[in-house]
Amino acid sequence: MSVALNWVDAGEHEHLTAAPVREAVRGHAEVRVAPIDPELADTAAFCAHYGMTPETSANCVVVAAKRGGETTYAACLVLATDRADVNGVVRRHLGARKASFAPMAEATGLTGMEYGGITPFGLPRGWPVLVDEAVAATPHVVVGSGLRRSKLWVPGKLVAALPGAEVIALAQR
Repeated sequence: MSVALNWVDAGEHEHLTAAPVREAVRGHAEVRVAPIDPELADTAAFCAHYGMTPETSANCVVVAAKRGGETTYAACLVLATDRADVNGVVRRHLGARKASFAPMAEATGLTGMEYGGITPFGLPRGWPVLVDEAVAATPHVVVGSGLRRSKLWVPGKLVAALPGAEVIALAQR
């Protein structure tokens, strides 16, 4: 038996989002937030407990791209059924010699978000946000809130319209 989520207006429940996320979702009434058990923030556990499907959940990862001694960062968002092609599509798209998942301390320090709650909302200015075309085409998708204790429910088209967002074929299926 799954536990029902209580989706509420994220702008009216700012305590359920990380500080950088609050500003990014303010004024977007279509962004909903629900509290969850932080021990169930990882996608598989979340979906199983709350009765959500991986096809309506998306994972956001921070990628460190290196070229010529310089590191740049980007966020990648793919459905939970898929994996981001970091070593192929992402690396080439960012023009990097090497691309890998950013270490946890870097990802959380740079974003101001908790590991397991990183979201495409409220990322540092100038970061590319690579959104897989399947996420953009999903009517609504569950993403992190910046905190492990809640999730956002957002239209896929809103994610695709975020500052720095680029919709590309990003996933390995």
